[in-house]
Amino acid sequence: MRRVYSVACAVTAVVTAFATGCTHDTDTGTATTAAQRAEPRELTYTEELRLSDAQQRLTARCMAEQGFTHHVYRPLTVEEHHPVGYVQDDIAWAREHGYGSRIQEKADKARLDNPNVAYRKSLPEQRRRDYDAALGGGAEAREVSAEVPAGGTYRKRVGGCVGKAEEQLYGDPDAWFAADKTAAALQAHAMEAVLDDSRFTAAVKRWSQCMRRAGHPYADPGEAREAVRQQTRRLPETKAFETEREIAGTDAACARDTSLREVAEEREAHHLDLLRGEYGDALDTARRIQRDALARAEKIAGRPS
Repeated sequence: MRRVYSVACAVTAVVTAFATGCTHDTDTGTATTAAQRAEPRELTYTEELRLSDAQQRLTARCMAEQGFTHHVYRPLTVEEHHPVGYVQDDIAWAREHGYGSRIQEKADKARLDNPNVAYRKSLPEQRRRDYDAALGGGAEAREVSAEVPAGGTYRKRVGGCVGKAEEQLYGDPDAWFAADKTAAALQAHAMEAVLDDSRFTAAVKRWSQCMRRAGHPYADPGEAREAVRQQTRRLPETKAFETEREIAGTDAACARDTSLREVAEEREAHHLDLLRGEYGDALDTARRIQRDALARAEKIAGRPS
């Protein structure tokens, strides 16, 4: 359930753009159980952006108090942050942006041009160390950890202005880190189950038949994207992007025609619901903390543009 993704909220071989905090902003009309309606919902990607913007602003204010400059930097537009997951059914977006290759290139370049990186490099050595300590807490930053279902422990250090900003948004850092990582692990488990779910695989088969009728004989969306990557390497840049847009547009149209995203979302909710008996409190806690953080973020950053 997480983070603002630049272009690809997609996880290779993972289910859809609805997953891990990348729900669409539109109501799909998918049927939900009474229990699901009562539970806090996932954040949309625009809501995730509000959280990111607010955290950057809080960090910048804190750094200014420490005598440093910290830029609030989001080089991509809201439209460019549109998640491109395993299933993409926004036809208009796909016909304009394809699978997001040009947006990814823009994001990659933006990381290199990040003004905060340039600012840090401009500082004298001692001042740079002070900057790092102010931003992340340095050696004094404390460690938080979270054990997740199916084994494994996540750890990170929390301190400085980044830690302060996160605490202002999410509250207790230990509770948030544990709930967030647990919920993410549970969602990953549910998404893996979807890939083997008979209803989902039947929908993928219908999608494949639709693509074949359109002249694109691919077994699943992942194969279509890999084919585009391979084909476009051998084409001039303009022709490559035209090919990407054409196949991505057909992909999205077939996903829409076969209700592939709706099936994936419904099956992911089903498999996640199977875990609620043991882990429902962790899921609800993570979503509640996010919703509370979003309310604070909207007061700080407003709506992204």
